[in-house]
Amino acid sequence: MKFLTFDLIEVDDGVSSLEAMASTAAAQHAAVMAEVQQVLNWAWRSFPATHGPIDDGHAWDHDLQVTIDNGGWHTVTLTLTGHPRFVEAFLSTFASGEG
Repeated sequence: MKFLTFDLIEVDDGVSSLEAMASTAAAQHAAVMAEVQQVLNWAWRSFPATHGPIDDGHAWDHDLQVTIDNGGWHTVTLTLTGHPRFVEAFLSTFASGEG
């Protein structure tokens, strides 16, 4: 990942969040979105049929926010929320640079 760097936020109930934000000029926005898509493709491929609200018993969920600020800067925020198995697999894949 060139643009997205994830921070792990652990929560007491066994659910953790992985949060990343990138703020770039418009010319780099497509590259940021390609990284977002790479992460989401991995999640859907690795944990199929388990995406949805964590409170409803799903293994993982995500929130993607894209804003365009004055001056043309694009800010992308991706938050993944998941159970320990999902988070461990994510960190194993993306911390090693395989993803």
